[in-house]
Amino acid sequence: MKYHELNVTKQKAPKRVGRGIAAGQGKTAGRGTKGQNSRAGGRRRPGFEGGQTPLMQRLPKLRGFRSLSPKAENIYTGQLNAFNGKTVDNFSLFEAGLVTNPHTIVKVVVKGELKSKVTVNLQGASEAAKAMIAKAGGEFKLTPKVARIPKTK
Repeated sequence: MKYHELNVTKQKAPKRVGRGIAAGQGKTAGRGTKGQNSRAGGRRRPGFEGGQTPLMQRLPKLRGFRSLSPKAENIYTGQLNAFNGKTVDNFSLFEAGLVTNPHTIVKVVVKGELKSKVTVNLQGASEAAKAMIAKAGGEFKLTPKVARIPKTK
């Protein structure tokens, strides 16, 4: 038998309860006698533990959350004047003390005037920063994040 040859039958009709003794599910209709669950609407809310303080209220609360995506460090166009005619990359920015680590994501943002021609090889730049770099005669190249070299034993 193949999947497309299966004979699909309609879903079984739900059992009609509370229709008299002869029907087999009459009177209490399978709910037992008395009690919270025998009544209409007699269900406990999710997490209810019979009056005991529920688990989600017993546990301590944690504030906020920590994003796992790495934060980009910003470099301003005014800071690029120090690299007159040179190539700006993660390592040159780290040596100049403008970023905390050469292996972070670095983005160029407009703040201050760019007067010198520089070639920028970084992970990101705003559209206005790209235009300012091009206007100064420089060039922006999008490069991937610098990977760390694994330690050898």
